[in-house]
Amino acid sequence: MLTRLLATDASAIRLFQRIVLGLVILPHGLQKTIGLFGGYGFTGTMGFLTGMVGLPWVIAVLVVLAESLGAAALVVGLFSRVTALGIAAVMGGAAVTSHLPHGFFMNWTGAQGGEGFEYHLLALALALPIVVAGGGAASVDGWLASKLGAPRTGDVLAGRPVRA
Repeated sequence: MLTRLLATDASAIRLFQRIVLGLVILPHGLQKTIGLFGGYGFTGTMGFLTGMVGLPWVIAVLVVLAESLGAAALVVGLFSRVTALGIAAVMGGAAVTSHLPHGFFMNWTGAQGGEGFEYHLLALALALPIVVAGGGAASVDGWLASKLGAPRTGDVLAGRPVRA
């Protein structure tokens, strides 16, 4: 089971997707955990997510963890499928619960009541191939899988067979 979770191909495309997604999401996680980049820190974020948004505290903690530790783990390719799935869940949940009423577009001009969901769709488009095929080249997952004796997988998204 663990080797199947870690199994990945040597795809440079997934490497690129993984690093870009992790680096784009990580600053949002740092806003939520330690208040960098104008964020409210853990206490303020938990108050917002549980109070204003109405999330149960367990879900709010998972959101913060996915965007912080999950994004950092994704950059290095540690448990890439799980961390990408967590980020996809956060992006999908945020799009549906908070951003859908504001339409597709971001609020570039300040004329909308809030931000649209286009950013969330882009994050989902980066995350889902990682969920399916793994973290790609230069990932801790690939290294761990090789230490556990799992062969590299084929490129699932290109239709090559999986051998793990």
